[in-house]
Amino acid sequence: MQIAGPKITACLWFDTQAEEAANFYVSVFKGSRLGKISRYGKAGQDIHGKKEGSVMTVEFELGGRPFVALNGGPDFKLTEAVSFQIFCDTQDEIDFFWNALSKGGQEGPCGWLKDKYGLSWQVVPSVIPKMMSDHDAKKSERAMNAFLKMKKFDLEKITRAYEGQST
Repeated sequence: MQIAGPKITACLWFDTQAEEAANFYVSVFKGSRLGKISRYGKAGQDIHGKKEGSVMTVEFELGGRPFVALNGGPDFKLTEAVSFQIFCDTQDEIDFFWNALSKGGQEGPCGWLKDKYGLSWQVVPSVIPKMMSDHDAKKSERAMNAFLKMKKFDLEKITRAYEGQST
């Protein structure tokens, strides 16, 4: 008997911004879409304390992957312990995602950022995994030394370092 694989969906906990955040993410990622919105009812109000009719969850899809945004209240916050990587083929893609997601958020080191909702992302050139697994350790080391000094990745500088060219 073959067991079908589980459907895994990332659930992102927000205080009250689930719908706003889902709309934002769908606007950033081409080909994405919003799904069902569920609302709090009378049931469980003594536990969740949410106003009847307010948004409970928003289903959405980014790059073909399902997500749920939950208005769960202020008890839990998003942290860097969970993040999403965006692999980009060009500097234009890196710039686009970096600028869109960091606006109102916080830039971090080595391609990391937090968006205005506190969700962590790493905007990464898609060649980095290949560079880091190159059989020539000196190439990998040069690339790593270059990108560890960056906030937003500069694909040309990383490539030049990898290839042993002065930056």
